[in-house]
Amino acid sequence: MSDVKNHVQQIAANLSNPPWDEWNEGRDIENEGEFSAFDYLEGALDIEYIVNNRGEYLGARVLVAFGGPNIWVNTRTHTVEGHWWGDSAYASFTDNIGLDDALRELSPMMREGV
Repeated sequence: MSDVKNHVQQIAANLSNPPWDEWNEGRDIENEGEFSAFDYLEGALDIEYIVNNRGEYLGARVLVAFGGPNIWVNTRTHTVEGHWWGDSAYASFTDNIGLDDALRELSPMMREGV
């Protein structure tokens, strides 16, 4: 199995079955709260919002790895897609961390009230 496929499958697995204990390890839960989708997004390299012609939020693509491989998490299609040189890999995920809800809240269109 290629490295890009392994990486894509691991990201999809983490979104579908979040390793909460691992993600919360070392956190000051009392002051910081438990790990959330907003924490996940702190590591995002880029976010592309997907909107319709009325500016309504439909989903987003989050760049989570860049430079080899490039990996995007797409909340509209519920897929993780990775590309590295000639290799491509895709994996489906279930959003069990509330990523799409967090992205909707952060969406520039939502903040502007469009």
